Amino acid sequence: MADGNEIAELRVSAYTIPTDLPEADGTLAWDKTTVVLVEPRLEDGVTGLGYAFGHPGMVQLINETLAPKVIGLDIHQTGRAWLEMVRSIRNLGRPGLCSMAIAAVDIALWDTKARCLQQPLHRLLGAVRESVPVYGSGGFTTYTESQLVEQMTGWVAQGIPWVKMKIGTDRGRSWRQDLQRIALVRKAIGPDVELFVDANGAYSETQALQLGRRFREEFEVAWFEEPVTSDDLAGLHRLRDGLLLDITAGEYGYHLEYFAAMLDRGAVDVLQADVGRCAGVTEWLRVAALAAAHKIDFSAHCGPSLHAAVATVPPNLRHIEYFHDHVRIDHLLFDGVLEPRDGALWPSDRPGLGLELRRSDAEHFRVA
Repeated sequence: MADGNEIAELRVSAYTIPTDLPEADGTLAWDKTTVVLVEPRLEDGVTGLGYAFGHPGMVQLINETLAPKVIGLDIHQTGRAWLEMVRSIRNLGRPGLCSMAIAAVDIALWDTKARCLQQPLHRLLGAVRESVPVYGSGGFTTYTESQLVEQMTGWVAQGIPWVKMKIGTDRGRSWRQDLQRIALVRKAIGPDVELFVDANGAYSETQALQLGRRFREEFEVAWFEEPVTSDDLAGLHRLRDGLLLDITAGEYGYHLEYFAAMLDRGAVDVLQADVGRCAGVTEWLRVAALAAAHKIDFSAHCGPSLHAAVATVPPNLRHIEYFHDHVRIDHLLFDGVLEPRDGALWPSDRPGLGLELRRSDAEHFRVA
């Protein structure tokens, strides 16, 4: 019997925001980021929102393939909606844009369900903690030394106890420059702040082993993210055995089987997953549980506004990546964006994710 909780429509739009400065890591350069926004509306008029970072092509995919599987369902049936969407993209392929499009819809449905129940999402999901620690992330290889130091020390001044910088310059060819920049940052932030580095798969295994030892011994680096490509599970495993720091990966995981393979091979000390890539809240929580079963810590990749609520749930959650690009974009598009306090994000008591789109500001960046 109809009660007004049926999903009447999904409004889908895309916004492309230029970076504030040229940005690159060890294996990629970019000058813009696209947000794909989904706004469900229920028969009784309740609306919500969710989004994922990706490509404008996701708009057509959602409108033509995913939305017909979701419209008409009761908003409380998030699990059924997720399964119907996954089944609908069988011939398109699960990894990549399909999974990211499902994520945008799934997050939007969870937000709308929470609003329908007039509950903040973290309470609806069953939080085990009131806040989630964050680490500052950016430090792009295109930054000047002064820009790099300013960003890193700025996070420390905000009370954030961990900072992460990009390395692997020129796909590992400029490794001497990496060492110089790490030394510069360590000196600037002092001995008490934990320093993370992210090579984005730029190094060979031999390079990563040699450099990783120096990173730890000379600069007390605590976290070495994607020292080699995350597809090289054997290489990650050997580096994990050979280095006295955390080997981490997982941001390019789109489905549960990817993470299962990574954990079964003993490839990481900390597993990363992105709620906007691995098909939304529904799958992200499964990945967290899988990591917990393997006695592995879990970390949320990028998108701090997307992760603040869901990250309160896994008991094995270590922290959220407070990524420069996504923090900036969130502030440009939304009201209700959380600010770090005491090195953590504290989800608000506002219903759902606690975000509201500023339409007049967003329209300037709209591309679809």
